[in-house]
Amino acid sequence: MRKVYRRIRDLREDKDMSQTQIARILGMSQTGYSKYETGENDIPTDILIRLAAFHNTSVDYLLGLTDDPKRYDPPAHKN
Repeated sequence: MRKVYRRIRDLREDKDMSQTQIARILGMSQTGYSKYETGENDIPTDILIRLAAFHNTSVDYLLGLTDDPKRYDPPAHKN
């Protein structure tokens, strides 16, 4: 199982939430969300962004590009 599928499942379970609850937050069916966790369907970019925001982590963490679960906060721009 690719890291992304395992990570979204683990993050959901860490919050003691069901697939149905997460699916409702995302505005989709439980079956559709379940296919993301199993890897049957690829996760669209907009859903990855929403999941990262919901779990207060980064898309890079969800995708397995980093093992640091902290959310990336870009530095403020100086004018």
